[in-house]
Amino acid sequence: MSMTDPIADMLTRIRNAQMRGKSKVATPASRIRGSVLDVLESEGFIRGYAAVEHGSGKSEFEIELKYYEGEPVIREISRVSKPGRRVYAGVKNLPTVYNGLGISILSTPKGVMSDGEARTQNVGGEVLCTVF
Repeated sequence: MSMTDPIADMLTRIRNAQMRGKSKVATPASRIRGSVLDVLESEGFIRGYAAVEHGSGKSEFEIELKYYEGEPVIREISRVSKPGRRVYAGVKNLPTVYNGLGISILSTPKGVMSDGEARTQNVGGEVLCTVF
């Protein structure tokens, strides 16, 4: 069975692992997932991630989740643009999440980046997800 939305699958795995208090979670590797994880790591929402090769030729990302005083750093993570409804935003109307406390992750012509970085580079794009 093919997966229609790999980003939503990864976000759900992260959400479920944090509800269970896990320190690590694994997700199948892809270029777009790696780009989203790069943004999450640079913004301080996860500790890091590593690519793990399996003998069958498949690779996974092992994501290290981040906690502060026993509570997950990611309080809310949700998918915005879905396969059935794509959401695009220009640089002038990029969404702010919780008055700047959270971030939006965008797929722009210059690559996957946070909303703050997109504002500084003056580009808009598809709003992949919001994190708080």
